[in-house]
Amino acid sequence: MAKIIGIIVVFASVLGGYVLSHGKIAALIQPFEVLIIGGAAFGAFLQANPGYMTMHVVKKSLSMFSSRFSHAFYIEVLGLVYEILNKSRREGMMAIEGDIEDAAASPIFAKYPAVLKDERMTAFICDYLRIMSTGNMAPHELEGLFDMELLSLKEELEHPSHAVTGIADGMPGFGIVAAVLGIVVTMASLGDGDQKSIGLHVGAALVGTFFGILAAYGFFGPLANSLAHDAKEELNTYEAIKASLVASASGMPPSLAVEFGRKVLYPKHRPSFVELEQAVRGR
Repeated sequence: MAKIIGIIVVFASVLGGYVLSHGKIAALIQPFEVLIIGGAAFGAFLQANPGYMTMHVVKKSLSMFSSRFSHAFYIEVLGLVYEILNKSRREGMMAIEGDIEDAAASPIFAKYPAVLKDERMTAFICDYLRIMSTGNMAPHELEGLFDMELLSLKEELEHPSHAVTGIADGMPGFGIVAAVLGIVVTMASLGDGDQKSIGLHVGAALVGTFFGILAAYGFFGPLANSLAHDAKEELNTYEAIKASLVASASGMPPSLAVEFGRKVLYPKHRPSFVELEQAVRGR
């Protein structure tokens, strides 16, 4: 909701101030300027990023309006980790083999649909439980493996933010390109153009600069920051899973292992000790 309000405030402030200062909205309707700026930005994006990144950025951008990283989601993640560690402690690591080999059919994972829906997170949990079940890796070795994977995961999660930052950085430049082309058109019409048409051409050129700067600092820049924040929250969730599993591999009981994970989470949505305990005991 805050992001939608922010977009509305940007539009209302810019256009409201323009209209109140006796500007005409019709003068801002310059589709060819938008074509130049938007087309150039999209083409540069395609050159700078892998092919799959286009749809990935679109999906991530749309998901910004309703972040899944909430209080309830973190309780689900830690609840799943607790329950599967508790089962392995009571019945042995072989007892969870069916759960980690086919998470979609696991009655434990079925209780936590928000986690099961995330295929990467589910695979992450299952892979490390599978490694732990072999019993041949010391806790510090397991932690080292976690750190290496989280480093590569961080790069992948931050890629959409970097891609949109590239667009934001280029938009003012593409606005200038559109403005320069508008001035070229204006110069070409000086010989046979009247004062009104010359004024319209100059106005259209300036609108190109306006669109480029507004898009960069009013929309794409904030979107890049939002994507970066989302990447940090997702990585933080993986770090909480890592802390819990490493603690368990070190011999901690499940209730204490998930406490290690809880402490890693950002304070904003971190469940309290009592809330987490009630959640896992209730399930």
